Formats: sequence, structure tokens, C-alpha cells
Amino acid sequence: MDFINDPRFKGIEKFDRKVWLSSPTMHGDEQRWVDEAIQTNWVSTVGANINEVEKEMAQYVGVKYAVALSTGTAALHLATKLAGEKMYGQARPNAGTLAGHRVFCSDVTFDASINPVAYEDGESIFIDTEYDTWNMDSVALEKAFEIYPDVKLVVLAHLYGTPGKVEEIKKICDEHNALIIEDAAESLGAKYKLNGQWVETGSLGSYSCISFNGNKIITGSSGGMFLTDSKEDADKIRKWSTQSREAAPWYQHEEIGYNYRMSNIIAGIVRGQFPYLDEHMEQKKEIYFRYKEGLNDLPVRMNPYDSEKSEPNFWLSCMIIDSDAMAHHVRGEQDELWTSCPGKSSPGEILAAITAFGAEGRPIWKPMHLQPIYRTHAFITTAGNGRGKSNAHSIGARSDVGADIFRRGLCLPSDNKMTVEQQERVIEIIHRCFR
Repeated sequence: MDFINDPRFKGIEKFDRKVWLSSPTMHGDEQRWVDEAIQTNWVSTVGANINEVEKEMAQYVGVKYAVALSTGTAALHLATKLAGEKMYGQARPNAGTLAGHRVFCSDVTFDASINPVAYEDGESIFIDTEYDTWNMDSVALEKAFEIYPDVKLVVLAHLYGTPGKVEEIKKICDEHNALIIEDAAESLGAKYKLNGQWVETGSLGSYSCISFNGNKIITGSSGGMFLTDSKEDADKIRKWSTQSREAAPWYQHEEIGYNYRMSNIIAGIVRGQFPYLDEHMEQKKEIYFRYKEGLNDLPVRMNPYDSEKSEPNFWLSCMIIDSDAMAHHVRGEQDELWTSCPGKSSPGEILAAITAFGAEGRPIWKPMHLQPIYRTHAFITTAGNGRGKSNAHSIGARSDVGADIFRRGLCLPSDNKMTVEQQERVIEIIHRCFR
């Protein structure tokens, strides 16, 4: 469709420069620490920048130890490997620590949360999402433990910087003696009220992980962090991340290792970014509430959160279209079809429209249980087993909250360098889609 010449969009000009979903925001301080690393020749996986960001991050989040790693995915992998070893013992060099074991996982998340289970030869069981926060449903998790009582590990992600219902989930996991890997990759700076006390995400799991990927709330261009209160666990992760070298004058290895340590250059960028975390969160919050106000006359809602028990970092602003305002919209594996309908719209139409004018949006993360690679894995809803519920003889309501959010939702341009005028233009484009 030619949105530029569509009469509905008459008078709207294209952006003179692209408005991004969420791009890095540099301040200049980053250059100081990168230059210092180069000038002092500390450009490998040791140096003052690494030491400092580990110290600062542990203090900020409220844990005793932080280990700087090459990516958030590396942090999640080693956390998953460690959890498997804690529960099931050390694996052989050619096997993962979760071999033969199942793991309960958030369903609506990026696959970096989930793939480490496969790296360690485990089997992910996907737990449906709830509408209140778009995160793991605690009722579905309880159902999952009824079906698979032997499971001892839960991977919990905080979607788009919004904390999940951690108190309920921790209670269930404690009752079943299960560990929690907290994927806080998207939620650095977000807070949750646990047992009456406000705490940072990244301190809520048995093991926690954050990301400094280029689109995150602060960035190192890449990088991640493993967080824990256990010195023994921190030392183990540090060892594994440096090829599991032993204390010998030659290269000696008693365990499988990885080249996962953060570079001192990357750490310099993170070090320069860190003082601006609160500023970035405030800018993201303003964007969220500007969308909420600007779209309040449309049949849409913003991505929700529990204001009494959580304070998101508002990393991405998202919206979901009311069911009765959805125009026809279908998706294949790599493409989609949608139609325009007066008074209605769809994620496909809105994303195509803002793209035509030079802004970047994105569909909601596709649920893991719908991903081709994981379609043989179990999926648990509040009603129990979520697979194989349709048949040729009856048509009934099927509980699949994650699929519904994916069908009706979209991520809006949330770059903290977006001007008020640019955002208001995006809001106007969205309004025109419903004409």
C-alpha cells in the first residue's frame, strides 16, 4: 500500500531522519574510558574498566558479585549451565548439565532466554503469559508443576523492562525446591516490591543476568553480566568464561570452558554509560506516558504493569489493539497479510504505515511455543496442557494469552532521542490507521 499518497495520511510529512525503535545513546564519557584502555594497553579481557563496571553493577543492583561477560546470552548460558550442575552434578565434557531434564521457561521472550537450555541438552517447557504484565503466568506455572513435578529450574524473563509477578512465582518455586534464572536483560533499573521492600531486577533470581546489547537501556555495543550473592558461583562463572584455565604454569583444563569474558574496551563504554541510566529511564518513561495520553481515544492499550508492586524501566513502549477493533490480519512464517477497515486497524498496517514515514517499530516477540524449532515442546496454560486442543468436531475458546498478545500487539518507536514532535507525528499516523 502507498501510505504516502493514501488520503487518510494527507498532510503528514516523512521524517527527515529515521526514528529508531531503540538505538544507542552516547554521551561522550564513553570515549574517555575507551581511550584510557587503549593508551594503557589494557584492551583484552582484563583491566580497570571491567573491574569498575562489575563493582558498580553489583552495588547498583544490590548483589554481592557481578561477572562481566561478552553478551547477555553468554550470561544466560553460564547461569543455565551452573543451575544444571548445582541440581544434577557435573556433566561429561560431551554433554550438557541439563541432559534428560526439563526446564520451565517464559513463553513470550527473545530466544536468547531459552536457547541456553538446549545448549545444555535440556528440554524447555513453555509457560503461558498473563495479561497483567505480559510475563509468565503464576497459575500456569503451578499447573506445570502438577504435570511435571520433577522440574527444578525456572527461567523467568521480564518482558520489555516490566517485572513479572515475582512474589507469586518465587513462592511456587520455593514450594517445589526449584531454582530461578532471572533474565533481566531488558529490565536493568526496573524495581519490584518483594515482601514489602523495593528491590532491583537482577537481584530476584537464584542467578540473574542483564544485557548491554546495542538497543538496551544502557549499552556497551555488546556485553552482559552475571549477578549473584555467592562468591563460589561468581568464581565458577569467571573460570568458565575464561576457557576454564587451571592454576598451572601451562594451559591445563579440568572442565569445559568458553571465551565469554567481557573486553576492557566494551567495559569502557558501559562504564561511560552507567551514570546516565536514570536519565535514560526517565526519558523512556516520558515516552511511554506520552503514548498513553496520545492514544487514549483509540481502542488500544499500552503494555501494562502493576504500579503498586513494580516500577518498569520503560525500555520499550508497546500497545495492544482491542479485539473488536482488529482488522483482518494473518501471519505466515515470514510474511503477513492485512486489510484496511474503517474504524479498525492491525499491527501489520500500523507497522507498515510508520515504516513508510521513516519510523521503526516491531511486532511483539513471537511466543516460543509457536517457534518452528520448539513446536514439539510442551506448552502449559492456566487450563493445563496447551497443545492439541483443537479438533474437527467442536469449536471452543482456547487459552493462549501469549499468542493473543502477539496477534494484537506491537512495539512502538521508543528511542530516547526521539523528539516530542516526532513522537506526536507517530501518534497521528496511528490515529489515521483507524480512519
